[in-house]
Amino acid sequence: MAAERVLIFGATSAIAQEIAYLYARRGAQLYLVGRNPEKLARLVAAIGSPVVGWKLADLNETAAAAALVATAIAALGGGLEVAVLAQGKLGDQADTERQVGPAEEIITANFLSAMALLIPLANHLELAGSGHLAVLSSVAGERGRPRNYTYGAAKGALNVYLQGLRSRLGPRGVHVHTLKLGPVDTPMTVNHKKTLLFARAPGVAAAIVRAIDAGEGEVFVPRFWRAIMCIVRWMPEVLFRRIGALSGR
Repeated sequence: MAAERVLIFGATSAIAQEIAYLYARRGAQLYLVGRNPEKLARLVAAIGSPVVGWKLADLNETAAAAALVATAIAALGGGLEVAVLAQGKLGDQADTERQVGPAEEIITANFLSAMALLIPLANHLELAGSGHLAVLSSVAGERGRPRNYTYGAAKGALNVYLQGLRSRLGPRGVHVHTLKLGPVDTPMTVNHKKTLLFARAPGVAAAIVRAIDAGEGEVFVPRFWRAIMCIVRWMPEVLFRRIGALSGR
């Protein structure tokens, strides 16, 4: 059988790196896109020959997304089995409340940059009649909380967009995966107090690859977050605002 062709955006994030290693170990061909030159160079060198191409790119530059996708697919021999979108930025909630600029940056990093890539990716896979689009989202998109509602709003928009895309592409043989991650101990959360609810990047990456292989549409990672967020999502507002762990800063 031909090797899987896997395209990873945001490849230098901790979780995406682990995903890349997993696919490389099972014989996939990889094209990696990341923003940090040092991290990307180290990742490419560590993986070695399974990497058939790589590109430094700022994915917030959405006008370049279509050309970036076309270049990657060409490097993979004109086809694609799996695309993973792992870019994102948590940002500073307080900054997004004081100025429009930081808020726009968070919306772009977590929603618009993904949409700009998903449009050409979806069109390619729809014509092919197969493939997987896997997008890392967050449980923060399930309900607005004072500590991160700008980030949560971006992820909530992303989740709705992926719901529509899944309904559109499913009949065409294309799987769309929404990976709703709980907090993960990575450089993005380095300044956050760690609790027992924090997962580790290797385990999260393994769960993501399993979900893609299984063709699952919407997956909470770790899975216990499904029950937690079901309660949080449907909790009456009057009760929600009385619970400091949910409505506090």
